[in-house]
Amino acid sequence: MFSTNLPQNRQPVTFQPGQCVISHSPANMNEGASSGGEKQELKFKRAILQDQNKPENMIQRQQVIRLTYLITAMDLTCLFMQIGIIPYLAKSLGLDSVGFGYLQTTFGVLQLLGGPIFGSVYFPSYLAVVASLISAMIVMTCIPAHTKPKSEGQATQQRTSQSSVFSLKEILRLLKLPGVKEVFLIKVLSGLPTGLFLIMFSIISMNFFGLEAAQTGYLMSYFGVLQMVVQGLVIGRLTSRFTERTLIMLSVLAFSGVGLAMALMTNVFHYCIIALPMVFALCTMGIITDSILTKSVPPSDTGAMLGICASVPPLTRTVGPTLGGILYKMFGVSAFGYLQLVVNISLFLYIFKNRVPQNEEKAQ
Repeated sequence: MFSTNLPQNRQPVTFQPGQCVISHSPANMNEGASSGGEKQELKFKRAILQDQNKPENMIQRQQVIRLTYLITAMDLTCLFMQIGIIPYLAKSLGLDSVGFGYLQTTFGVLQLLGGPIFGSVYFPSYLAVVASLISAMIVMTCIPAHTKPKSEGQATQQRTSQSSVFSLKEILRLLKLPGVKEVFLIKVLSGLPTGLFLIMFSIISMNFFGLEAAQTGYLMSYFGVLQMVVQGLVIGRLTSRFTERTLIMLSVLAFSGVGLAMALMTNVFHYCIIALPMVFALCTMGIITDSILTKSVPPSDTGAMLGICASVPPLTRTVGPTLGGILYKMFGVSAFGYLQLVVNISLFLYIFKNRVPQNEEKAQ
């Protein structure tokens, strides 16, 4: 038998050999609470999986996915219908490439701020309005308010996050999380030169390639088909075989090759060939960086991070048209290619040296 010597105001504690003594220290209490919380979280996840695997819920989820694809297709179709005719309307009004850049900047500002649609640029615009209203009706009548069950704690966290998503302080907090700022900057910088080129593409197709409005539409449709193929058939296979870091470096290298090819491009046939690696790099970089960024933040901040990622294209459309118009007017189409080459070679060296992202995991 053993005994412990304690101060006089405490009674000695004795225990037999082999007897288990449980300490009720704050550390053990915290560990017990943490273990209980983990068990509760595990039970909640199992309940979600069981609920999602019910036949009726699976059918509803498939319907929501189909409707989401339909709405996205309608929205992008209407958007590119308007984009395709804008440069020809701008030319008829006497605008040069710089003036067209200012016009696109205005559009980017409105898009960034979620502004309404102004003007009535003929038939495609009216059709776009009607299709947008139809999409809104489908959302209100067919898409459920919540597609995933939430625990009370998660709902509270998400409400707190949503209330501050438009706060600059909240955005800076997310960007300061480990590994977020580096990946976000790579996302923005790698696609910026291509974004500038695509923003000015309607003017380039009209002045540099000498295409009519219908021919420009065919070329944009070709670009869209390439995006569908790459996103639907290629990226899924690549993410199951290669790590996220490998795919980012591959995208940056593809951007560099695209930049060199754009600098040497002289006709529309060259562009049709260049569009293949360009679309691959754009789609891969966008999907992989979004995946990394959403996994780098707590679950309650996933929506806020997705919102920040979604702000990149409007941001490009805000600063891009003016910068793109000046580059095109002063240096021609080759300026976009050389800018693409320099930026992405620099990014490749940075990624290789700093091993961004840090976690070597296969993309899911």
